[in-house]
Amino acid sequence: MNNSLISQEAFNFLEDLAQNNTKEWFQEHKSTFKKHEADVKSFYENIKEHLNAHDEIEKMKMFRIYRDVRFSKDKTPYKTHFGGSFSRLGAHLRGGYYLHLKPGGTFIATGFWEPNKEDLFRIRKELEMDATEFRNVIQASPLKSVWGEIEGDEVKTAPKGFDKAHPDIDLIKKKQFIFVRNFSDKEVLSKNFLSEVDKSFRAIRPYFDLMSDILTTNLNGESLLD
Repeated sequence: MNNSLISQEAFNFLEDLAQNNTKEWFQEHKSTFKKHEADVKSFYENIKEHLNAHDEIEKMKMFRIYRDVRFSKDKTPYKTHFGGSFSRLGAHLRGGYYLHLKPGGTFIATGFWEPNKEDLFRIRKELEMDATEFRNVIQASPLKSVWGEIEGDEVKTAPKGFDKAHPDIDLIKKKQFIFVRNFSDKEVLSKNFLSEVDKSFRAIRPYFDLMSDILTTNLNGESLLD
């Protein structure tokens, strides 16, 4: 497979795995899986190369196909998708990118999925002080035309210590600050998929620039970096 393309055969394998999610079937078809895994990893590496042309990626991680079933009611042993993440550079650049490849369920995501307690508090305090710049960035085109609205889990009313009547409580109560874009199988299997993913990741940059500035400074705007 050309490493700039996702193949129909890879999707066919994932569909077959969804119908035969057992250790016996997987072992019988493991050589086929390893081939598709290597091809898909090349695609992720290609995305990383494109990202590094306009960002700084510290780490690319392609997740294992094996599921951790210890605390899950679903005991099927294998994932039925490929997933991989791209982490931006260290303490200076925050956030990351994610690609989820699944027949009928492919998406890319970006932003802050599980910010730690300190980062979440810092973001909320920034929004409490003044959310104008944040709103301007997430509502601007081309970001909004590519990604739509910001998403993420949130608390029901207000985080502890914050006023539930605050005019920006819709943002303050978020626990995640992410954007998601879905793709059809036809789009994923097209020759333009890589460039479309990269274009989408480029479009999120103003958001990352703002969030990096917020998370590397205190409320007085003073740098927290050495």
